[in-house]
Amino acid sequence: MIRVVLPHHLRTLTGAGKEVAVAVDAPVTQRALLDALEARYPVLRGAIRDRATQRRRALIRFFACGRDLSHEDPDTPLPEAVARGEEPLLIVGAMAGGQPFLEREQ
Repeated sequence: MIRVVLPHHLRTLTGAGKEVAVAVDAPVTQRALLDALEARYPVLRGAIRDRATQRRRALIRFFACGRDLSHEDPDTPLPEAVARGEEPLLIVGAMAGGQPFLEREQ
């Protein structure tokens, strides 16, 4: 089972906890993992990836094993520790817009 940590807004959509586990056949790639995640939680279709192009949404990022995997090819195998279920894949909703607090205070 592959472990996936969901950001709060996706947890709200799914009704799941912070971490979910999904079965993914080898090779374990971003595409295969997201396909399995969307099959288990159909409400996520279109939330992480664009429905038509299947590309990652701009404000969604993927991290695992201390690495940003957001710009990796979706068919590149995920790190072995993720494939073995030892480490989770973190899906992170990036923040955008606004002026940083410290800049406003200066």
